Formats: sequence, structure tokens, C-alpha cells
Amino acid sequence: MMSSRRNSWLRLTVITFMALVTSSFMLAQDSPVKRGRKYKPPPETSKIVVQVTKKFNGKPIMNAAVIFNPYDKNGNDIGNLEVKTDPEGRATIDIIPTGSLVRVQVIANGFATFAEDYKIDQPAHEIAVAMLRPQEQVSSYTDNSGKSSSRPAGVQEPVRPKSGDKTAQPPAKPDATPPPAQSTTPAPPQQ
Repeated sequence: MMSSRRNSWLRLTVITFMALVTSSFMLAQDSPVKRGRKYKPPPETSKIVVQVTKKFNGKPIMNAAVIFNPYDKNGNDIGNLEVKTDPEGRATIDIIPTGSLVRVQVIANGFATFAEDYKIDQPAHEIAVAMLRPQEQVSSYTDNSGKSSSRPAGVQEPVRPKSGDKTAQPPAKPDATPPPAQSTTPAPPQQ
């Protein structure tokens, strides 16, 4: 009886061992399958601070639009981002990839638009922008007299005669003598 118990324990041990070995071989066939995307870490980014001031007095310009337009290393446009300046005239952004080229454009009411390209190759970059008042614009086109077209500062549209006024005359020159004034008082009655 003792030997039959011993044989049954021995058989049970051998069967258990065989089951473990077989199952380990079956699990070894299935290599771990990676599903989903590969993890790609985001690129290194730089912090850019743009200080916007008035050129003529150095005071900061609040609420100016600072537009960042980054390009990657291959020259592909990544997109654009707009940030408004705070009361100290600063606009800060920290998501521009390091090593990229960035076009910074500043737009403020009453000032000429500023735009320039910067190579961002450091983890922190500061840009100082001094805004100018609008200046005279000169065009490459010529007007009817053969001179280059130009517009004085602040003038958006040229003055044009109204469509119903066919006898529009050029404005009088300031040094010309004005025509005699007509009297609006009634003349004395004649007898």
C-alpha cells in the first residue's frame, strides 16, 4: 500500500512537471505583441520672450499682437500662434521647438507692423522690438505723371472726386488770392 501511494505521488509530480514544461513552451511561442503607436518624445522647446516698446519714448505697448510662425529644420511651416502683450509689453511663449526658424510679427494700433525671422537655437531667447509710427509708403508702381506712387503717413485711401461731380476742380493753392467776397447785405432802395 505504501508503494502504491508513493507511485501515485510520483506520477502526480511527473504529470505536474510535464504540464509546467509544456505550458512554458507554449507561452514562449507567443512573443509580446506591441499594439498602438510607438512613443515619440516631444521635441525640445525654447522659451521666447518678446518685449514690445515704443521707439520714441521706450514705454511698453500693452495688448499688441505678437504672432509666432515657426518653421522646422526642413523649412516646413508648423503653424502660427498669437500672443497678446501684458501691461509690461511682454509676450511669452514656451512651445517653439529648439532649432527652428521663427518669423515674429508684431501688430499694434497706431504703429507700423514689425516682422523679422529669428533662428531659435538656445533654450531661452529674448527679442526686443521697438515699434515705429507709420511712415510714408512708396510703391514700385508709377502714377500718371511718371513718378513713383507714394502715400503720406497715416493716409489710407486717396481722395477721389464723387461720381456725380463731373466738374471737379483741383483744390486751390494756399498762395493763390481768393476771389472777391460777395456782400450779403441788402442794397439800399433806389428812388
